[in-house]
Amino acid sequence: MIEEQIKKANIEAMKNKDTVARAFYSVLMNKILLEKIAKGDREKPLADADVSNIIQKVIKELNEEKENYAKVGNVQEVQSIERQIEIASGYLPKMLNKEEIKEIILKLDDKTIPTVMKHFKANYNGKVDMRLVQEVLKELA
Repeated sequence: MIEEQIKKANIEAMKNKDTVARAFYSVLMNKILLEKIAKGDREKPLADADVSNIIQKVIKELNEEKENYAKVGNVQEVQSIERQIEIASGYLPKMLNKEEIKEIILKLDDKTIPTVMKHFKANYNGKVDMRLVQEVLKELA
């Protein structure tokens, strides 16, 4: 499970005194804990798809943060955030690209937006960017 891998990597980062990785793992583990609390069970591990969604959100937040540091010329922080994004990306499954999404949509009988979105959420959760699905759908329309 991804959550267990993250916990082990956090311990390794502490042993290696890797402050950049430690900062990333702390944020990620806190977000995972918050999600567990929201679901009402702190003890039960989250499904890999849920953890992947959290990681994707963290990467989006890091990208926004990186842009802000780049605007003010803080190169050191930009490099630190790039490394955190690299670490985070290592935990994500291979994401579907536009062509793969298009193939899947074309195979569906009902190509209405709600049906397609529901299909991808149910079958490809954590493996697809839902905004990309919307974009492909609009291109096909």
